[in-house]
Amino acid sequence: MPNEYEINELAKEESWRMFRIMGELVEGFDTLTGIEPAVTIYGSSRLKADDKIYAQAEEIAYKLGKLGFSIVTGGGPGVMEAANKGALEAGVTSVGLNIELPEEQAGNVYANKPITFHHFFVRKVMLVKYAIAFVIMPGGLGTLDELTEVLTLIQTHKIKPFPVIIFNSLYWQGFLDWLGSTVLAKGCVSREDLDLLIVCDQPDEVVEAVQRWHTRHEVVGKRALPK
Repeated sequence: MPNEYEINELAKEESWRMFRIMGELVEGFDTLTGIEPAVTIYGSSRLKADDKIYAQAEEIAYKLGKLGFSIVTGGGPGVMEAANKGALEAGVTSVGLNIELPEEQAGNVYANKPITFHHFFVRKVMLVKYAIAFVIMPGGLGTLDELTEVLTLIQTHKIKPFPVIIFNSLYWQGFLDWLGSTVLAKGCVSREDLDLLIVCDQPDEVVEAVQRWHTRHEVVGKRALPK
């Protein structure tokens, strides 16, 4: 059992942790205010520059940037680097929200508005807060976590029902089949929870879906779960 001194020291540490969290939130809000409209692009940090997905992420970000959208990413390599690169080439705000990890993730050089966070949940707030659409490129556990979190926030009405665009139907098909045949069939989600889940296979489809939603609030594209 901890003694009284150890309990007091632990209490002090938790109090300082609260202030560090507050500090990260304040820095994020101060830095990112005014970047709207923005689109957040998620995807794997492990894909290399010679991967087709890398080139497509860069193209999507560039074309969205040319329409006036700021681009927000997790600030790391791979898909995040590609999206920040496309945004920078388009001449718009290129936000990179990096995270401190045990195996250090270096921020990419294409973010002209970078922030590095210690706490994952603060970073997640910033990735979502300023976006009017979310583009989910192929990725791993982190990308899957971010995808399901965005869907949960929409489901629970914590954020507005913005489009969630899944890119590369072949990559995501197993996940989408499971959502429809198991999760939806079991009644663990409602179809309306997934109505803004769109699948695109070409960069221009993504750009059109974002632009039509932003200007007209029209959902265009292939629904992830056909009726």
